[in-house]
Amino acid sequence: MARVPLIDPDDLPEEFAPLLDRIRGARRGNVINIYRMLFHSPALAEAWLDYFNAIRWGTSLTGRLRELVIIRIGHIAGAAYVLRQHVPRLAAAEGVTVAECDALAAYESSGLFDAAERAALAYADAMTRDIDVRDDVYAELRRHFDDRETVEITLLAATYNLHARVMQALEIDLETDP
Repeated sequence: MARVPLIDPDDLPEEFAPLLDRIRGARRGNVINIYRMLFHSPALAEAWLDYFNAIRWGTSLTGRLRELVIIRIGHIAGAAYVLRQHVPRLAAAEGVTVAECDALAAYESSGLFDAAERAALAYADAMTRDIDVRDDVYAELRRHFDDRETVEITLLAATYNLHARVMQALEIDLETDP
């Protein structure tokens, strides 16, 4: 059970209508539980929507790489909410198989990922586990990704660490049907 009450969108005052419409538009009509929690702070709900839309849809990263990094962070953080939202539906939409999603728990020993993907995953691991990224991990990332992609991978990993920590700390419930 969530540590803060999840607000039913039908109970929101009229001034929430534009934000609610934007959330529904971005989420195929759904208002997922993170937004039901964020309605306690409308400015943060709106900022979250804008920022996550930019991270998910406004970068040069492939959808496949984006999903691999997100799911890997979900595995490391034990973030059931992130994993439930992305596996298998969102991952599959970007060409990531269920076998690849499962293999992300121990990608280092899997032959399913290419060198660039492994470099991005190792970088996300370092950011998630250690915060400080070793020079060799960063150098390997840069062998495969330019400045823009490096910034985008960094912010993607940082963002989904934020997401996992918010969801875990507030014990936000999984949707029954994401």
